[in-house]
Amino acid sequence: MTPPDARQDAPDSGAVREVRVQVGRVELGGSLGLPPRPRGLVVFAHGSGSSRFSPRNRAVARALRRVGLGTLLFDLLSEDEETLDASTGTLRFDIPFLALRLVAMTRWAQSLPEVAALPRGYFGSSTGAAAALVAAALNPDLVQAVVSRGGRPDLAGPALARVHVPTLLLVGGADVDVLELNQEAFDELPGAKSLVVIPGASHLFEEPGTLEEVARRAADWLVRHLDAPEGPTVRRSADGRWSAE
Repeated sequence: MTPPDARQDAPDSGAVREVRVQVGRVELGGSLGLPPRPRGLVVFAHGSGSSRFSPRNRAVARALRRVGLGTLLFDLLSEDEETLDASTGTLRFDIPFLALRLVAMTRWAQSLPEVAALPRGYFGSSTGAAAALVAAALNPDLVQAVVSRGGRPDLAGPALARVHVPTLLLVGGADVDVLELNQEAFDELPGAKSLVVIPGASHLFEEPGTLEEVARRAADWLVRHLDAPEGPTVRRSADGRWSAE
């Protein structure tokens, strides 16, 4: 069960609303957050065993909204798929499948009038980072930048060589095995790229100050490479709908 405080957002980080999106035969839950004048949209891809309520991803999302970036966190799997995956583990490492889910949610966001014109980026964690890289390789028109937090870019396989959008790999210095995998994947990326090691951080960035450093680095990278001025003012009506002015 998700802790109640995991769904709370700081009052200065923009309005957040829960959404339900039909993707093929399943419905996926999402959390769409928009600051008053969004300059871009960042779509999150969580790691295996997590969800859109990941407290770490939500903390990063709040930080991104404070610098003017909208955020979309969503569940890569439906509730029934989560149940199946818990017993079989067949979906959590199916990177092409997860990448297609990410693309579908990105195209859904692209259809929303209030964010349709905004440049987009991906923020992926663990296996979600591999899905983000594959999605960026298959659909370079959809996103302008990718950030990986403690990711498994090696799971993207041959798609790595087709990722031409600017990519930032953030890895904990104490996450030795994953750091080695990121170093190998970094060499395969053909586009603009950066590998940043957060000193003393483990895989989950639980050490004091390490997640804040991730958020700062991610915000700098995304703002720079989305390279967008402030967008139109977004207002939320009493019935929960947004409009852009």
